[in-house]
Amino acid sequence: MKIAVEGCAHGELEKIYDLVESIQQREGYQIDLLICCGDFQSTRNLEDLQCMAVPKKHLDICTFYNGEKVAPVLTIFIGGNHEASNYLQELPYGGWVAPNIYYLGYAGVVNVKGVRIGGISGIYKGHDYLKGRFEFSPFNESTKRSVYHIRQLDVFRLKQLSPKVDILLSHDWPRGITDFGNKNQLLRFKPHFREDIEDNKLGSPPCEDLLMTLRPPYWFAAHLHCKFSALVQHDEGESTKFLALDKCLPKRRFLQVLEIETAEEGKAELKYDLEWLTILSLTNHLISIKGINGYMPGEGGSERFNFTPTEEEKNAILERFQNDLRIPQNFTRIAEPYNPSAGTDFDLIEQPKAFINPQTTEFCNKLNLDDPLQLAMLMTGHSLNTSTYVDQGPTPNTSATSPERNEDEVPLEDSNSSDDEPTTHFLSRAPLASVLPKPKWRQDSTSDLSSTLDDSSLSTSNRSVLSLPTPKKEGSASENFAIDELNLSSPKVACPAVDEPPQAEKKGESEDKPPMKKFKRRNEAIYAKEDSE
Repeated sequence: MKIAVEGCAHGELEKIYDLVESIQQREGYQIDLLICCGDFQSTRNLEDLQCMAVPKKHLDICTFYNGEKVAPVLTIFIGGNHEASNYLQELPYGGWVAPNIYYLGYAGVVNVKGVRIGGISGIYKGHDYLKGRFEFSPFNESTKRSVYHIRQLDVFRLKQLSPKVDILLSHDWPRGITDFGNKNQLLRFKPHFREDIEDNKLGSPPCEDLLMTLRPPYWFAAHLHCKFSALVQHDEGESTKFLALDKCLPKRRFLQVLEIETAEEGKAELKYDLEWLTILSLTNHLISIKGINGYMPGEGGSERFNFTPTEEEKNAILERFQNDLRIPQNFTRIAEPYNPSAGTDFDLIEQPKAFINPQTTEFCNKLNLDDPLQLAMLMTGHSLNTSTYVDQGPTPNTSATSPERNEDEVPLEDSNSSDDEPTTHFLSRAPLASVLPKPKWRQDSTSDLSSTLDDSSLSTSNRSVLSLPTPKKEGSASENFAIDELNLSSPKVACPAVDEPPQAEKKGESEDKPPMKKFKRRNEAIYAKEDSE
């Protein structure tokens, strides 16, 4: 099975899918699955944007939710720290956010052609780690951020898995992972990491715990906006190939294609993981919706602390699903999609109330689970809100291009965008089929895609990290993308060379540019006379 892994998506789905299509055409093979490692930004409308923890000038609608286009590749993703948190909260155990796009939930495991893929959403913050899931929309500025902080229950559940998963996803890097790769190369690209690395503060302690406990063959991450690879050797000859990828920007290494042996043939489709379903059922009583610290059961206590399920427990769950673990195609639009022709002023939009998602209700009823969102609302005296929206199908898009999006907790300085751009609060977006704008760093719009591609470098299936999101198409502005080789099956892992920044303006180029306009002060003679006196 060929899998494309992407770092931080930041809503750039069209560019990512265009690149995947370009790879398939050039290579002559089909990519079965796309995995995104967070900052997916699955916004549905302007109300969802109000629930994202990002500066206003980086808010943008970029989604397949309205049905105008359908994701061409089966896609699964985890949440990061820049998400439509109110929407993802509706799906704590995972679910479809759009046709063919599946969210893994706070933590989750699915099965694709016999390959077990697990993931944990969000980032680690110690002051929230031991708390329950007490947040729900509308958020204040504090809960808008704490809602995407990972919780100990999700880590505890993942640690019950046995045998291990094949692929594990996180937005954060595991703490200490830099000790297993080319640290010096990383520091040349990200010198401000040095202090955190030396203090052993770079990365997530819970992810480090999961890495050493589960020992997955592959671990993919994002968040820090750079590419970094490592090989972690465990006991008994086991190893984990770790790869962190960049965000979707020109000349950045954000996509990796690899091939994994599978036990099943045929088309890739999502199935529930039986062991994970059983763990969810066995640990339902541990759910907390309190904003205070709590603790998981452990050795020495009177209650059960090992929830790795027995065969009898798994068979009981399998019976509830009538021996059919296929994830149903039950996506339903419960919020009105964004309509750019409405011309709504973003400053007048408020955060929406929290809604109950029918996908979660169906899943919880089948497994006899509690929905933490429902619990949090009921325990604080709020009524449960059920959507009255009637899905009327795809919504056309007819407006102009929107501004770039960016990060909150990760510094913006590594972006190719300008911080001096004026802030706009009136959001609009071009049709999905429209020509994408030329990247700002690029001065040559006539470049040829084939000029930077070496056909020999495209001969292997698990090597290509491609760095420009939009392949060249006839009649459209296009840019080059470079291919960076990394063989994940190789025991020798090194961080590849860092892409050079765009070249500065060459000497002599200024001669071809129009002269700088000089401004003359009004009534200059009068002021000059006064100064002389």
